[in-house]
Amino acid sequence: MEGKCDIAKDVTELIGNTPMVYLNNLVDGCVARIAAKLEMMEPCSSVKDRIGYSMIKDAEEKGLITPGKIHYETTGPEIWKGSTEKVDALVAGIGTGGTVTGAGQFLKEKNPNIKVYGVEPAESPVLNGGKPGSHKIQGIGAGIIPPILDVNILDEVVPVSGEESIETAKLLALKEGLLVGISSGAAVAAAIKIAKRPENAGKLIVVIIPSFGERYLSTVLFDSLRQEAENMAVE
Repeated sequence: MEGKCDIAKDVTELIGNTPMVYLNNLVDGCVARIAAKLEMMEPCSSVKDRIGYSMIKDAEEKGLITPGKIHYETTGPEIWKGSTEKVDALVAGIGTGGTVTGAGQFLKEKNPNIKVYGVEPAESPVLNGGKPGSHKIQGIGAGIIPPILDVNILDEVVPVSGEESIETAKLLALKEGLLVGISSGAAVAAAIKIAKRPENAGKLIVVIIPSFGERYLSTVLFDSLRQEAENMAVE
C-alpha cells in the first residue's frame, strides 16, 4: 500500500504550518519553556507571507483580481505599443507564470504569429518534463508547474543554467550598463540563444528583465567581485 504523498501541489501550500523549536541555550533562569515559531521558514522567509497570500486569495475569491490580469492589461499592451506593433517574440522567466501568461495572451490575441518563450533553470527543467532540482536562479524555477501558468501560451521553454545566468547578468552590467538580477540574466541568455537562430533573422524579440541588481549584491552573482575587493592590497 502506498503511503500518503507529502509533496505540495504548489508553493502556496507551504505557507503556514511553520515549525516550532524549543530554545535550549538562552533560557538559564527561566521557569517556563520557550518555543520559537520559525516564520523565517516560510517560502519567502517572512511572516508577511501569510499576509500577502491572504490578501491575494481574498481578492481573487471576490473577483477583484485575476491571476496574470495585471500583465494582460499593462505589460502586454506596453510591449505592443512600444514596439509599434512589430514585436515577433516574447521571452520571460517563469516564476509564478503570471508575466508570461498575461503578457503572452495579450500579444497572441493581437498577432497569433508572435512566439512566446518561457525560461526555466536547466538544473530544474520541470516544464520540459524533467525533475526538480536545486539551482542558482532566484525568482524562477520553483520545481513545479505553477497553477497560474497557461502552458498553452508557450511555444517553447528554454533551459538556462545558473552559470549562464550569472555570467549574462554580469555582462549586462559591464557591456549594457544594466544592473540586473540573476533571473534577468537567465531571460537575456535565453533571448540571445533564440536571437541566434537563423529563422529569426530580422525579427524583434522582447525580453522581460524583472528586477534590479542591487538586491543581489550579497549573492553568488557578485561573489567574484567581492572576493577581488577583499583581496585588494592596501597601499
